[in-house]
Amino acid sequence: MNSAYLIQFAASAAAVALMVGLAAWARIGRPIGPFDETRARTLLGVEFPGRALDGVWVSEDGKGAVAKSGAMALVLCQLGDGYVARQLPWAQALAASFKGGRVSLDLADVGAPRAVLFMASWPPRALDKGQAA
Repeated sequence: MNSAYLIQFAASAAAVALMVGLAAWARIGRPIGPFDETRARTLLGVEFPGRALDGVWVSEDGKGAVAKSGAMALVLCQLGDGYVARQLPWAQALAASFKGGRVSLDLADVGAPRAVLFMASWPPRALDKGQAA
């Protein structure tokens, strides 16, 4: 082995060590943590600016939330290390299947085709007759 090879090998090893150290320092890939109503309202405000929320329901495990905004349902759910926000008609959200404490919302999106949320009941009991329609 000649000295040029050893210098190149040492420089490559130092560069890899620097990248590993930077990734560890930046804490890349950390989970976002569970949703609560305040956090869900904040994220929905960022994703859907100017939309008034009639009600927000957070899943039992904190991995998702559904909000009613007029005739639309706004859905937040964790996906990987982040979250996705989608909207669908409120009537479609009310008609979603509810079995074993899980609501399965069909989002009709290639990136996030279905949101499965653990809820105590569905549709939410807090709905009055005006919100249910």
